[in-house]
Amino acid sequence: MRHPSPYRAAGTLLAAAVFPLALAACSSGTSGTSGTSGRPSAAPTKAAEDPDAGLLTGARLKKALAPASFFAAGFSVDPDGVRDSGATYTAPSASAVPKPDCSLLGGTSWISVTGVSGVSFAQNDYVSRTTSEDIAQEIDTFRGTTSAEVLKDLERTAAACTTFTDAQTHSRVKVTGSAVPGPGDAAYTLTLTDSAWQNGTTLIAVRSGTDVVSVLSTDGHDNGAATAAKLAARIVTSLRAEHQRA
Repeated sequence: MRHPSPYRAAGTLLAAAVFPLALAACSSGTSGTSGTSGRPSAAPTKAAEDPDAGLLTGARLKKALAPASFFAAGFSVDPDGVRDSGATYTAPSASAVPKPDCSLLGGTSWISVTGVSGVSFAQNDYVSRTTSEDIAQEIDTFRGTTSAEVLKDLERTAAACTTFTDAQTHSRVKVTGSAVPGPGDAAYTLTLTDSAWQNGTTLIAVRSGTDVVSVLSTDGHDNGAATAAKLAARIVTSLRAEHQRA
């Protein structure tokens, strides 16, 4: 399951909290059985045996995250924000979210606002030593068509979360969202602005098959938009290459 990273907003760091990973490996498999005709029935397909067949583990997703060389000088990885689900899969879950917790949009693992978790994930974030600007990246993998539902959930979130209160400044954060062209199958962008901040925040989620790439950026003077778009495209390209190698 995905674990929230420390809350960050408007380029300001808060103290990191380390969350233990609780991984539950999913295993299954059945052998062919005899049908009523007495002849062996066709062996079940791999997908029928294993719902996680063809999905990347966290260890593989980690390879698709942008490397340190992608980030500008002055940015370094935050060790407390580095997490992945390892070589196993976790049981997916979905929580009914009648009203999303809009404040989650201010955190690096903001995609958790949908209340849906996948079977594997990998994430980290990079912070500027001089400006405290933040760039976070995450990939979550889902079974079936759940990844498409996650993007739809983000649209509903944007409608429900037009504003929320910044936990640090206690000021009102304005949220705007829109579907945008992206490097994957679908993409959705959320922009967070606050008069108390020096710069806003751009959140981009991109669906690529069963995977959802989510990024956060406060880098630059455009609410982090250019860096977020460049990072999302970079991850999707690497993710597709990783699937080809799998």
